[in-house]
Amino acid sequence: MSVNREKIKYVPGMYAKKRPSAEQMANAYFSDWQQRQVKRVGRPVEQHHAICISRKIGVGAVELADMLAERLEFRVVDREMIEYIAENGKLSEKTVAYYDERYADKIDEFMSFLFREKSFTMSDYTRRLVSAIYAMADDGPTIFVGRGAHLVLPRESVLAIRLIASKSYRIYRLARVLDVSPDLAVMELEELDNLQRKFFKKAYNVKDASPYEFDLVLNLDHLRTLSCAADIIQKAYECKF
Repeated sequence: MSVNREKIKYVPGMYAKKRPSAEQMANAYFSDWQQRQVKRVGRPVEQHHAICISRKIGVGAVELADMLAERLEFRVVDREMIEYIAENGKLSEKTVAYYDERYADKIDEFMSFLFREKSFTMSDYTRRLVSAIYAMADDGPTIFVGRGAHLVLPRESVLAIRLIASKSYRIYRLARVLDVSPDLAVMELEELDNLQRKFFKKAYNVKDASPYEFDLVLNLDHLRTLSCAADIIQKAYECKF
């Protein structure tokens, strides 16, 4: 049964804090980004550290990322912003050109690592996605939420985090954020989980996230608050870097 998303719509990343739209964030970011690129012409690529958060839908990953960003003075790039850049013709053209100039030699390495099946070819969409992630990571310390950023960036520069929680935890949080009944939240969550699975199959040819991809896996059922999770991730970041 498909959920009527005109009446109930959850966008991963929703919580009490009012955030700018993906379009607003992307356009503001790229306005500054272009000016900074002019100053960097001829300079070597600077490898910034990144925290990449992969999560089950509905666990509160963006809220957690915002907490960490305030503590570490990072910026947060969520799945909506990454998708907006990858799907916007003008912006994706700029990031692909930037990627080709700086990281042309990374394509084969990336393909052999991620797409071990020789018959699988990286699509134009995945290429735009990868280029957007690299462009933003190059620009400064960043917390990425979703879209498989931990699969794309150099592993030595990334703290890769996986957030999980029981279905009951996620249903409860979704119902509270949307102010709907648990039954409606269940249907919405099932639809979103299915969309997430389809994305990873389409973009990266993977079915699910292996725990071996991550530095740290946190089960939010067993932590009192998201602030506790932020404490753990901050300590892990400090220990690694």
